[in-house]
Amino acid sequence: MKDLKRVVLATLCFSIMGIYAGYSQVSLSKKSSGANILSVTEKTKIYYDNNDYQVVKKSADMFANDVFMVSGKHIIAESIKPIPSKISIIVGTIGHNKWIDEMISKKKIDVTPIKNKWESYIIQLVNNPVSGIDKAIVIIGSDRRGSAYGLLSLSKAIGVSPWYWWMDTPINKITKINLSVEKFISKEPSVKYRGVFINDEDWGILRWAKRNFEKERGNIGPRTYSKVFELLLRLNANYLCPAMHEASTAFHSIPENRLVADTFAIVMGSSHCEPLLLNTASEWKSETMGEWDYINNKAGVDKVLKSRVEETSPYENVYTLALRGLHDRAMKASDDMSDRKNMLQEALMNQRKLISDVFKKPAETIPQAFTPYKEVLDVYDEGLQIPEDVTIIWPDDNYGYFKRLSSPKEQKRSGRAGIYYHSSYLGKPHDHLWFNTTSPTLMYEELRKAYDMTADRIWLLNAGDIKSCEFAVDMFLNMAYDIDSFNFDRAANFRNEWLCGLLGNKYESSFKDICNSFYNLSFIRKPEFMGWGYEWSSDKNGRERNTDTDFSFSNYREVERRLTEYKRIGSEVERILNSMSDEKEKACFYQALYYPVKGSELMNRMVLDGQRNRWYSIQQRAATDIYAKSAKACYDSLSVITKGYNYLMNGKWNYIMSMNQGVTAAYYELPSLRTVNLSETASLGLLPEGEDVLKTITSYHMLPCFNSYLPQKHFFDIFNKGKQKFNWKAIAPEWIVLNKKSGVIDTEDRIEVSIDWNKIPEKETISGIIEISAGEAGNEKVYVSVFNPDKKSIAGLDTLFVENNGYVSIDAAGFDRKIENDDIKMRIIPNLGIENTAVQIGDPVAPAQKPAGRNTPRLEYDFYTFEQGSVDVYTYVAPTFVISKDRGYAGHESTNLETKYGLCIDDGPVMNPSTSSIEYAQIWYESVQKNCRVNKTTLHINKPGKHTVKIICGDAGTIIQKIVIDFGGMKRSYSGPCITKNK
Repeated sequence: MKDLKRVVLATLCFSIMGIYAGYSQVSLSKKSSGANILSVTEKTKIYYDNNDYQVVKKSADMFANDVFMVSGKHIIAESIKPIPSKISIIVGTIGHNKWIDEMISKKKIDVTPIKNKWESYIIQLVNNPVSGIDKAIVIIGSDRRGSAYGLLSLSKAIGVSPWYWWMDTPINKITKINLSVEKFISKEPSVKYRGVFINDEDWGILRWAKRNFEKERGNIGPRTYSKVFELLLRLNANYLCPAMHEASTAFHSIPENRLVADTFAIVMGSSHCEPLLLNTASEWKSETMGEWDYINNKAGVDKVLKSRVEETSPYENVYTLALRGLHDRAMKASDDMSDRKNMLQEALMNQRKLISDVFKKPAETIPQAFTPYKEVLDVYDEGLQIPEDVTIIWPDDNYGYFKRLSSPKEQKRSGRAGIYYHSSYLGKPHDHLWFNTTSPTLMYEELRKAYDMTADRIWLLNAGDIKSCEFAVDMFLNMAYDIDSFNFDRAANFRNEWLCGLLGNKYESSFKDICNSFYNLSFIRKPEFMGWGYEWSSDKNGRERNTDTDFSFSNYREVERRLTEYKRIGSEVERILNSMSDEKEKACFYQALYYPVKGSELMNRMVLDGQRNRWYSIQQRAATDIYAKSAKACYDSLSVITKGYNYLMNGKWNYIMSMNQGVTAAYYELPSLRTVNLSETASLGLLPEGEDVLKTITSYHMLPCFNSYLPQKHFFDIFNKGKQKFNWKAIAPEWIVLNKKSGVIDTEDRIEVSIDWNKIPEKETISGIIEISAGEAGNEKVYVSVFNPDKKSIAGLDTLFVENNGYVSIDAAGFDRKIENDDIKMRIIPNLGIENTAVQIGDPVAPAQKPAGRNTPRLEYDFYTFEQGSVDVYTYVAPTFVISKDRGYAGHESTNLETKYGLCIDDGPVMNPSTSSIEYAQIWYESVQKNCRVNKTTLHINKPGKHTVKIICGDAGTIIQKIVIDFGGMKRSYSGPCITKNK
């Protein structure tokens, strides 16, 4: 944090459990006296003015309770009185607190820096602020939320996390609270309205509220929303779009909900499909209201919408201009796009007029938002006119990539823009509802890009049921409050920072390591996508049909590396959990890290062990049943740890967590498992690395080629196809090194093979044979090929990416040179991409470049090949979209319909692959599930030797993950071959 300019200003001199005091310069001190010290004792009072807003009193009561949780001291929050306590905390809003107004008039406090600002505050220690008070911490808000944010920043300073209730965050007990206060003036939040949308709540928060927290109501109601509002206020947020599924009680059908929202000063909105705060999914009753149809029932629709605006008008709201049908579907209208556009235009303007009529004010003075989501974006592109003052909320593609942002013309709108981002989603091609695994660095990249293109009015996060997305909620709202306090490095480390804020710094190094690995593995494939099926893929059968994954058991040790890393971090969270003794600490850790990491590990093991079981059955391996049992054990363990989550804190969270989410997903089910009929006697089987197709290719076994310039090992499996054990032994030339030369096989064993380069014959191509004999069980041979060029000819190859087994594999961050200009700078993105570090070619808002230009910014990678001729170059890129529709003139023989970047080898022709796709096209389906679009481009190499592959800037912001140059040797895998550089 110390390298961030905003955080430098807000550095605290002391912290508890790593919880920073927000942006207030208030911290705990070990000293009990001093010019800037105020000691909080039971005689300390918190004073507010009864004429101030309700949220000020609410926050005062909250802080008093926080002091009690920390110290056991009861301090009183009360209205200002003639004889005040000598040591006090005074909180209030300019113009609504007479003591504060008196201090302002007597020039004891200067509020000029925050006057008429949005949600800003000043914190200052004042001697003799008013008669009867010797010393007071004075918190002054520019408005009601500014006052609350200022006071609650003191709660963070004394060690109360905003998540103390939602995540059972432990609170360090201290006997003395000595607050060191330096005058602090907050700046306005980066984004005006910042909040979350509770969505797809049926399988989590709804079941929990219905069966546990609000059993008396049997649904989500004021008690639940009160906890949500408190969390938002403590996170410096101000906006909520409530749950809207048909199974949930509609927010506005319970008038008390609105009152509770107002006491916490939370602005109410509604999702993109709920017009003027009306939940059409559950509140529209066709039997009494007629059809939801602007064409045939306009009067009926207007009547209901007007009533909702009248009910909500006394409170602070952002009104959604919604143009979708019931249940989050397309609105009923003509299939002719022009006719549909005209009808929706009339509906939009009609909603706007209703608002103006009820408020009796010009519509442009009332906050409104419009979200061009899914098919509504197509109508918007047809020419739908949105009044300039209405905020356009740009949605992502539901998987973390913005489909569109404001064009240069749209950036000039007075309503500016907002964003609707998903950390949870139910829909095509596949749900991700279990828990959030969106990369923090991807979030930062996309959200910063949106902010820089005027999306600073409304930020809304689809947070699922909150309990599955706590970290995403925290990071999203932190960025919305102060976007400039983030960069890529802080984003990459923010979960570690967050965890230390919850649990202290004791496990900091472990947290950092685990989170880094967890997000890399999840970026490559989310746990919900491990079933490898699609949902709603046909009318006949919309349910996901699980199948084998694309991860390879034979090539590049892909499955082995993935499961080994998952097992490592899964064991680490198990170790940390078992080292904890405090119930709250364990409960908090279980929710914050243990369950997501262990759940992901078990899900991957279950699916991949199930796949291995099926693959082994084809080979008739005796170990087939072992992996069936392992998959079943993982399935049972997933159930156990999920129940463990729900039983935390004596059942406080019972029913909140479920793996069985959505209506058509099947990824969480026990995989299809097989058994085999083994021969009665022992039978030798053998499979070498790289032999992923079992039949129709060869009748002999061969390992991948070894070479002298890349250190490597390869393996072959010896396995039993019978019920009896067998002895085996291997004979090989002395230069072939085996980690085992004999043994007894019950089920299977893996033999690692390497080369002794000191004993190998001095010639370029060498072959050898490993002979395995197992008596009556059978005999096999494994052929070994070695490429051993003259040492002089390969001198210096240790600095290059080198051809290996017919391919060159290059990590994006391994560039040899970067060529930049004033507009385009290369940006390293940690903890992103297949190889865990990606490179972004320029800031996304920078101007596009000409890929064919001689001096265009580019990345250059040197490699060495022993071949010449045509090669397939695979570039692995993030599946980002065209940044805006109005991109100006494309130029001669060019197009603006897709993104583009340049690709060439040496000075050869420049090709222009793309990162973008039409949403719901096949390439998009595949790309968003693997967070990667893989483009194949055929290029030419004119001779063996050293060459350079270049990635050239076209559209700024292109994110490169990996490059593979294939001479015909690349094998099937999910993430491509390992990097071929000796580093």
